[in-house]
Formats: sequence, structure tokens, C-alpha cells
Amino acid sequence: MSNPACLASPQADPAPLPSSLVLLLAAGAGLAVASIYYSQPLLGPLGESLHASAAQVGAVPTLTQLGYALGIVLLAPLGDRHDRRSLIVLKAALLVLALLGCALAPGLGLLMVASLTVGVAATMAQDIVPAAATLASATQRGRTVGTVMTGLLLGILLSRVVSGVLAQQFGWRAVYGMAALAVAVIGWACWRGLPRFAPTTSLGYGALLGSMVGLWRRHAELRRAAWAQGLLSVAFSAFWSTLALMLYQRYQMGSALAGAFGLAGAAGALAAPLAGRWADRRGAAWVTRWGSAVAVLSFAALALEPHWPLAARLPWLALCTVGFDFGVQAALVAHQTLVYSLEPAARSRLNALLLTAMFIGMSVGSALGSAMLAQWGWTGVVALSTLAAAAALAVRLFGRGRLSAPSPRP
Repeated sequence: MSNPACLASPQADPAPLPSSLVLLLAAGAGLAVASIYYSQPLLGPLGESLHASAAQVGAVPTLTQLGYALGIVLLAPLGDRHDRRSLIVLKAALLVLALLGCALAPGLGLLMVASLTVGVAATMAQDIVPAAATLASATQRGRTVGTVMTGLLLGILLSRVVSGVLAQQFGWRAVYGMAALAVAVIGWACWRGLPRFAPTTSLGYGALLGSMVGLWRRHAELRRAAWAQGLLSVAFSAFWSTLALMLYQRYQMGSALAGAFGLAGAAGALAAPLAGRWADRRGAAWVTRWGSAVAVLSFAALALEPHWPLAARLPWLALCTVGFDFGVQAALVAHQTLVYSLEPAARSRLNALLLTAMFIGMSVGSALGSAMLAQWGWTGVVALSTLAAAAALAVRLFGRGRLSAPSPRP
């Protein structure tokens, strides 16, 4: 691993990263973001153990997501002002304490406070991704970011499965305890294995946050990436927020079988390293157009599902799910690669702006998806997702000129 005594500078063109360091970054991102999702399979046992209603325990994952969103906006930009290694280690320590707080919480109130803190501290994942982009050479940046994003996506994919299995065997408190232990180990490894990062700005905290407005105005390619990925997130969230209800209404499938469709997230984990390599070879802009096009075709193909023989409908639905998940995640990795090349000294702030657009898109997609399902059924959801993905493709294909001036290559 790299010598912690050295300084990583975004202006340098570093040598290829050791695979052990890339693996450490990927594992750190995955374990951090997994902390957001551990609670979702635990709501039943949580409510029973703490004598809380379904509505009350439902606030636990909501607060965790809220904490993550707040952390992205308020804390992720600090990566440009301070040593990212120190931020990663500090957030890992805070995340360990928050997870232990969840494990030991005697009542719902303290569990909610700890869950909010888990979300805030889990943004260490969004310090790790810009760190990977800074450490990588220009010719390997896409591949490195893609590999780290693979770890992050696997963390999302596997967290619910691991949480459910552990809770069934050892109880819900053990899930948080083991998660705290895993984060403590990865935090120690980051402290030992990551180099220090030279700050790229001396702005105070208020000015640092204010500078994000200037970045948004200055970089048309950032706005283009945010619009395109935000629209893809609308399509993505509209589908996933309504899928379980559709499967129950149309096929009488329970939540366990519906949850199995989440394994399509493996397509996203596969897309990340491939998209990174393609971005290095073909250019990140090409990958964003390709990924958006795959998403459009996959969402549109969902409309054919009711017309297949009954035995083929669920396999077709699963195939389409794999397709659009692959396209959306490929576009995300390419957009990150593009954005990180715009202004190396502001990578943390650029990342925060891109992810804020994603979160807005996810929220809008969830709200619109539920409304479409109630008003026009599953056909309305499919139409919404297809149109949103098509709008993202249009931004990538036709949004040049005023919307997006050419950006310098990394």
C-alpha cells in the first residue's frame, strides 16, 4: 500500500495505483454505504423489540437517508479544504460510534438519533471516490473510479442480504455490532494505507459551500451531467419505488420474492468497471450516451411484459431490469469521470453537486412513480421511466453548445 507519509496532489500525474490500494478504497466505499441499508430488512424485528408501530420504525431508514443527503451537501465539500485521509478516518470513527449506538439503543428515540448520524458519517464513501480519482493517473481514472464504484454498489446490493441473514441468526442488534466492527477495521486500514492529501483550497467553510454556486455556473459540463444523471435517477427511482406493489397486485408475489429483483443490482456492479475502462478508451461522453440509450431501450421494453406468455413475463421483467440498471450505473461512472476532470482542485464539491442532483431525481422519481401507479397503473410508471431516460439521452446527444462547452480532458 501507499506510504501514509507521502502527499497526494491532484496536479501530479501519479503512477498506476497498486491493486491493494484500489481494493482498500473499494472496500471502504462499500462498507460505508452499506451502513445506510442495513435497517431496511430489520424493521419488523425492530418494531417488535422496541414496541413501536410500523410507521414509527419506518422513520429509521428515512432518517438514515436524510442524514446521508445532509452529509453530502454539508460535509462532502470539505474534502477540498482538508486532508481527505483524515476526513475518511474521522468519519469512520463517527460511523463506528453511530452503529454501536444503534446496536445498544434502549428505545426508538435514541435509535433514530443514531440512525441520522449513521447517514451523515456514511458519506465517507463520497470522500473515498474523489480520493480515488485524485490518486489515479489521467489514463486510468475511469477504470479506478469504476472499480471503487463496484465496491460501493456491491455494498448496496449485499447489505440487505447480509443484514437479513445475520438478524435471523443472531438478532437485529448483532447486525449493527458486526457492522461497527467491519467499519472499525476498514477505518484502521485506511489510516495505515492511504496517503495524505494536500488541500486544494484555503476557503473557509461558508465560502467553500458558497463556491459550489460558482462551480455550477462556471462548468456547463457539470450542469449537463447533473441534468442527465438526475433524469436517469427519476426513471430508476420510479421503477424501484413501485415494483413491489405491482408484483403483489399482478402476480401476488410477497416481499421476499419481490426483493429478489434487487439482485439485478449486480448488473450495476458489473457496469461500473466496464464503464470506467470504456471511458478511458472511448471517452466518458460516449459512455454517457451509450448508457442512457441502453436505459431508454430497457425501460421501453418493459411495456412488452403483459404481452408475453405468463411463464415468460417475470424473466422478461428481470432482463429489462438488468438492462436499465446496467445503463444507469454506466452513465453514473462516466459522468463522475467527466466531472472530476473539470477542476481537479474542486473534486469533492463537484462530486457533491452531481450527487445532489441524483438525490433530487430519486426523490422526484419516487413521488411521481407512486402517483403514476395510482392514476394509470404500471403502464404509467413504464411511460414515466421511459420518457425520463429519453430526456437524459437527449441532454447527452443535443445538449452541446450553450448547455455544455467542451471540457478539458483529464
